[in-house]
Amino acid sequence: MAKTLILRCSVNSLITILFAFVFVAVYLAGERRLWFFEDEDQAAMQRNSSAKCNLFSGKWVFDNKSYPLYKEKECTFMWDEFACEKFGRKDLNYQSWRWQPHRCDLPRFNATALLEKLRGKRMVFVGDSLNRDQWVSMVCLVESAIPAPLKSKPKHAYFKFKAIEYNASIDFHWSPMLVESNYDDPASPRLPERIARISEIVKHARHWTNADILVFNSYEWWRRPKMKLLWGSFESPDQITKEVEMLRSYEMAIKTWSDWLDIHVDRNRTRLFFMSMSPTHRWGQEWGMSQSDNCYNETLPITKEGYWGSRSDMRMMKIVEAAVDELRAKGLKIEMLNITQLSEYRKEAHPSIHKKEWTPLTEHQLSNPRSYSDCVHWCLPGVPDVWNEILYAYIFNLT
Repeated sequence: MAKTLILRCSVNSLITILFAFVFVAVYLAGERRLWFFEDEDQAAMQRNSSAKCNLFSGKWVFDNKSYPLYKEKECTFMWDEFACEKFGRKDLNYQSWRWQPHRCDLPRFNATALLEKLRGKRMVFVGDSLNRDQWVSMVCLVESAIPAPLKSKPKHAYFKFKAIEYNASIDFHWSPMLVESNYDDPASPRLPERIARISEIVKHARHWTNADILVFNSYEWWRRPKMKLLWGSFESPDQITKEVEMLRSYEMAIKTWSDWLDIHVDRNRTRLFFMSMSPTHRWGQEWGMSQSDNCYNETLPITKEGYWGSRSDMRMMKIVEAAVDELRAKGLKIEMLNITQLSEYRKEAHPSIHKKEWTPLTEHQLSNPRSYSDCVHWCLPGVPDVWNEILYAYIFNLT
């Protein structure tokens, strides 16, 4: 009897130990998939994402075996503003950095799977030249999976890509301020003063009303102390204009954008994404260089975790975040993708002087390359490919 009791106790103890081991193993495996926040501000910025994996907190790992995901020369939709290799850049390591989240892995981009997901659908990128940078990246990522006769040929004036076999479209619509402005023609000469019709968005929205996936951005064009706002039409003699502080102007534009989405978007059909601001690297002193330095001749990322440049305005991010939270509460399928922090590290990934210049350079510029270095946009292949890998993960709910 005593032996039987001892045996039962031993078996029960063993079962308890095994159960505890399995529980710990499952917990630790799950722990790798949990969201992880560095501080309250970062946590607040990520409220819009699911509670499975924080793809935005991590580090860059050099990986020249699996990256780049495509070759610059083989992308027929490549734009000269982003074709750094074509315009003389010799150091190509910027193409081979992989983003590694801290507690999970970023799903690898699968062009065929995305095209199948987009079968019979339309994806539209809406915003400024940084969103166009991301659109070019997306087209480069998917077009390699499509035979030449079954895809549209590049027509840069129209920003349209068509995968004929899938009846799928990936388009870009130029709308740098989201609302109507005097910069709505991407081919128009640069005007000395920016004017936004702060309550008007229909001119743009009619181009993406029927989209199944919408990817928005708007940030850099608002970066000035004050913005001139217009009520009425540009042609009307009764128009009212007023200079308004930048943050308030941006908030009003985001309100116009969110109100339109609330009224017009099909909640059962359309998925919405807003890309957070893309950082610039114009001031080298921020990462330990001299005041006159910028991204010119940089060849390595910033390694200090949590680096944040002075040009990235978190107040603007919070305005978008609040609007996204409100739209989600109203039943819209919308996410804000915080690509700012991970892009902050990549000071070496901008075109700098390796891009097409649309106007002749002056003697002063030629003697001082830093003076005309593009430290705003991104070389391709490069950082925007990671933005699209993250977008891909959200489209497939892989986060």
